[in-house]
Amino acid sequence: MKFGLDRLLAEPELRAPLAGRRVALLAHPASVSQGLQHSLDALAACGDLKLSAAFGPQHGLRGDKQDNMMESPDFNDPVHGVPVFSLYGEVRKPTEAMMQSFDVLLVDLQDLGCRIYTFLTTLRDVLEAAAASGKAVWVLDRPNPAGRPVEGLTLRPGWESFVGAGPMPMRHGLTLGELGHWFIKTLKLDVEYRVIEMQGWKPDEGPGFGWPLGERAWVNPSPNAPNLWMARAYAGTVMVEGVTLSEGRGTTRPLELFGAPDIDARAVIAEMQALAPEWLKGCILRDCWFEPTFHKHIGKLCSGVQIHTEGPAYDHQAFRPWRLQTLAFKAIRRLHPDYPLWRDFAYEYEVGKLAIDVINGGPALREWVDDPAATPGDLDALTRPDEQAWVEERRDYLLY
Repeated sequence: MKFGLDRLLAEPELRAPLAGRRVALLAHPASVSQGLQHSLDALAACGDLKLSAAFGPQHGLRGDKQDNMMESPDFNDPVHGVPVFSLYGEVRKPTEAMMQSFDVLLVDLQDLGCRIYTFLTTLRDVLEAAAASGKAVWVLDRPNPAGRPVEGLTLRPGWESFVGAGPMPMRHGLTLGELGHWFIKTLKLDVEYRVIEMQGWKPDEGPGFGWPLGERAWVNPSPNAPNLWMARAYAGTVMVEGVTLSEGRGTTRPLELFGAPDIDARAVIAEMQALAPEWLKGCILRDCWFEPTFHKHIGKLCSGVQIHTEGPAYDHQAFRPWRLQTLAFKAIRRLHPDYPLWRDFAYEYEVGKLAIDVINGGPALREWVDDPAATPGDLDALTRPDEQAWVEERRDYLLY
């Protein structure tokens, strides 16, 4: 198959409308060609393109910032001599001065298919800025490695944030190119927009179910996104960022596992199986031990649960990571009613709100976990209408 970047590089007719226009690139370390050349280098080698600037999202163009809320500075690219503007530094929305550095912005970002992944928010912000300044935006489309399944509550009004770009569920099942069309329609933007579509993407086919496994190399789109298995679990495990458990940062399998020194992982798994075994289908849960070298519980031995989606037991349609992780919180709450689960800090610059609520776009999930009388059926009754509504809404934006 071909990604959008590969098609733009291989097909001069696709580049023809860029002739005589100043071109900027929004990219990160996973913005590579099939031969693993970074898109900035590959585009600069095209004699018919005039590169005038580059932009980096969260974690930077080079992917140098490990943790969340670690800001990247602006700098001048030493190879190509163009300014590189950070959209996760002093500003997160491009300034007017930044917008004046180009005529067309090429967006080449590998997404993970989850609402909280900030690259889609950055896409929204540059589309709004382009509409205001009369600039064009092209998305060089890439696969959604989590595929087409939809899961989670829709973000509620008033809960928009840098990890909540709009009213969509946690696992949205769209590509960035498709999301661009959705943003333009829902925000009523008047902007020149184009998607350089992929060729041969088959999100419903195994073994990758969204990612061309065995055909394309995986490059971390962010420092703690090391493989496809993390991408599959991420719509659930990302919620651990809002709790006191470790999500495995500081280990070699971040966001595929969770745990803490003061829980019993085997007891947690048993309680999850007793509560809602149907929410655990499509994967294998394994109790394990890990000791983070940085971040939460640094240097402490943690009893943990690893979510395995890399083996023959993986069932793409049955696997529901958002429900699985929610169930883990519920199991811990039932086993330890007074456990200090919810982490209180300014998550992604949002103050006065619990991080778990910012992540979920509202308090409903936390309230369900904390309510002793609430059952898995209650959360399903709340969530399924949101999921069904999104499946219908997104039909108009599917390009593949």
